Amino acid sequence: MTTRPPWQVAGVATAAFVVLLWGIEVLDVAASHRLDGWGIRPRDGEGLLGILAAPLLHGGWEHLAANTVPALVLGFLTLATGVARGLAATAVIWLLGGLAVWLVAGSGSVHIGASGLIFGWITYLAVQGFVDRKPAEILIGLVVLVVYGSVLWGVLPGTPGVSWQGHLFGAIAGVLAAVVVSERGLAGRYPHRRDR
Repeated sequence: MTTRPPWQVAGVATAAFVVLLWGIEVLDVAASHRLDGWGIRPRDGEGLLGILAAPLLHGGWEHLAANTVPALVLGFLTLATGVARGLAATAVIWLLGGLAVWLVAGSGSVHIGASGLIFGWITYLAVQGFVDRKPAEILIGLVVLVVYGSVLWGVLPGTPGVSWQGHLFGAIAGVLAAVVVSERGLAGRYPHRRDR
C-alpha cells in the first residue's frame, strides 16, 4: 500500500473543506439563511455550539466567495507542511479563536465565517518556520505575508458587519498554534512520532 505525499493529501483535504463550505451555503440559502443563527453568540450558553459551527457558515455568496481562494491557498499550505500538524494547528485556531470571540465580542451579535481560520492560517504560516527553524517554512511564511499580509489590518475595528474580533482572535490563535504544535515541541513530547 502506497502512502500519498503530504501535498496531495493537503490538496484533497482542503478542496473537500471548501466544497463542504459551499454545500452548507446551498443548504443555508434553501433554509432562508436560518443556519446563520448557529454562529457564535457571545456569552450565550447555546452560542458556545457556534464555536464549532461558525467557520462553516457564511452570510451569503459574496461572503463565501471572498473566503474561498484564501481558504484553498492557506489551508493547503498549512496542511502541506505537515498534515497532522496542520490539522492540529487548525483545531487550535478554530477552538481558541472561537472561544475568545464568545468571551469578548459584543452581546447580541452573531459571528460567522471562515475568516477567523484564514487569519489564523496566515499568522501560523508566518511564524511556524521561525519556531521550527526551517528555512523552507520561513520562506513560505514570508511569501504568505507578502501576498496576504495586508489583510491583517482586518484585526482592527472599522467595517460595520465584519467580525474584527474573529479576525483578531483567529490571528492570535494562529501564533499560539505555531508554538503549541511546533515540530520541535512535538518531537520532544513524542520522540518516535513522524508527521505525515
